[in-house]
Amino acid sequence: MKVKAKKHLGQHFLRDMFVSENIANLLSGHGHYDTVLEIGPGTGVLTQFLLPKTQYQIYVVEIDRESIAYLNIHFPALKDRIIDGDFLQIDLSKPLDNSASKEPVNVAIIGNFPYHISSQILFKALEYKDIVPEIVGMFQKEVAMRVASPPGKKDYGILSVLLQAYYDIEYAFTVPPEAFEPPPKVQSGVIRLKRNSVKALDCDEALFKQVVKTGFNQRRKTLRNALKPLGISFEHPLLDKRAEQLSVADFVVLTQLVQHE
Repeated sequence: MKVKAKKHLGQHFLRDMFVSENIANLLSGHGHYDTVLEIGPGTGVLTQFLLPKTQYQIYVVEIDRESIAYLNIHFPALKDRIIDGDFLQIDLSKPLDNSASKEPVNVAIIGNFPYHISSQILFKALEYKDIVPEIVGMFQKEVAMRVASPPGKKDYGILSVLLQAYYDIEYAFTVPPEAFEPPPKVQSGVIRLKRNSVKALDCDEALFKQVVKTGFNQRRKTLRNALKPLGISFEHPLLDKRAEQLSVADFVVLTQLVQHE
């Protein structure tokens, strides 16, 4: 049975076994989890390296019925662990096995993510940051670099700040187009995100997001000008900088100032 890659699902099937194994081996167990959810397994090229890791319960979520049929035939060990659906619609606070237990469990997320929804996947995981201690994923290289970028770099942006507020992020390695079938037109990058010790930011977290997004919306301007839509009237040295120059801690300070104005 051959599964055809579907353009509308953004499918590019990984075929390089060395890359697949390296991605699987990036799971570190950080955050004390025993459940791993793979997003978009396709034909199981990554899954085959996850299943031998018996310290984890491996689940997969797949939206493509043809891929699900393939997985059922070729990976009997996944019986009852294939979730037919859209990851973006899953409530991660509920048990993946649909058991009666109501206690949310820590779950690591891994996958060769569909590039057209990769940022949405990260924002979805961020909603469940208290039970998602680790994320290992393949992204379009520019997205991976953006997520992992430190302040002061051109890649540093909204995604960088919002994720780095709660996760320590490392860029692992680059993957060339020929590692896929069909090959994408871009290079890919693999990153690992490990939950940091921040339980909650020392500011209004909704306002923090608003300040970050507003600041980067006009990233070439100083924050004094970029944040005008928020109606700020205070003075502070941070306002003389551009958004890309501020660390997460700086944005927290700036949000406190806006909050107490």
